[in-house]
Amino acid sequence: MKKQVLVVALALGVSGAFAQDLTSKKGEPMLPEAGDYAISMNVDPIFTYLGNAFHGTAATGNTPGTNWLNGQQTIVAKKFIDEKSAYRLVVRLGFTNQTTKAMISDATVTTAPTYPATPAMVEDKMKVNNTNIGIGVGKEMRRGKTRLQGFYGADAMIWISMLGTKYDYGNALSTGTPAVGVGSSTNFGSNMTTDAYGNNARVLSQKSGMTFGIGVRAFVGAEYFIMPKISLGAEFGWGIGYQMTGKGKETVESIGGATPTVGQVETKTSGSSKFGFDTDLNQGTIFGFHGSNTGSASLKATFHF
Repeated sequence: MKKQVLVVALALGVSGAFAQDLTSKKGEPMLPEAGDYAISMNVDPIFTYLGNAFHGTAATGNTPGTNWLNGQQTIVAKKFIDEKSAYRLVVRLGFTNQTTKAMISDATVTTAPTYPATPAMVEDKMKVNNTNIGIGVGKEMRRGKTRLQGFYGADAMIWISMLGTKYDYGNALSTGTPAVGVGSSTNFGSNMTTDAYGNNARVLSQKSGMTFGIGVRAFVGAEYFIMPKISLGAEFGWGIGYQMTGKGKETVESIGGATPTVGQVETKTSGSSKFGFDTDLNQGTIFGFHGSNTGSASLKATFHF
């Protein structure tokens, strides 16, 4: 009889220990509950930064900047139906407007400056506009009775991206005296080219066609609750998707013709399409088959409230 009482007491003690493990010392529940909301995000860049900071070198990723949290970051929001299931909303809204400026000699000035006078200069500009929008909805199911929780489910996703570049030059092309050619402009890296007639040219604008994609992905992952309602985990997915890119155009400026004149030449660029069935990294690109990091899992943090 005493042995039976001892066994029962031991069993109750063990079950009580597990029950206490799911609450904090203040009695706060560790795991999500019905009605809870959650936000999940990739924390790989943060750990990379912290790791580099400890060895004290100027390694890549050691300095936080505008791209510190990954230019392809997505955020996952959740609404828990009950403690074992949740609706998901996957969002990426990215809008970038970047301007690069450079000073170059004024090509219309033919007289060299007398020391210590400052040479006459004009300004060239390159403006880049980039848009990335991705939205997904899905459902997540969960398993586990301890701090270690497994989850699985599926997301349906759409994404849109656009890219445009515009150049403004301080020196206008001219066939007069002095003649001003393409060489009197700043080379930003991809703006010096030739037109359809073989003349040296400089790009005025580039506009890619809009990319539109749809996809469905299944996912599986696990997370461990390190504090009440705060977890670290990883997610891995496998999906199928299709994306289509429309036609774009490029406008260049050059000097040409039988009687040399300044003109603009517009060139159309063809569109493209892609179909994919592959593993993906949801926390990196909005859909992995057309992005980077394909086939690898990512460390993420999730905050429930």
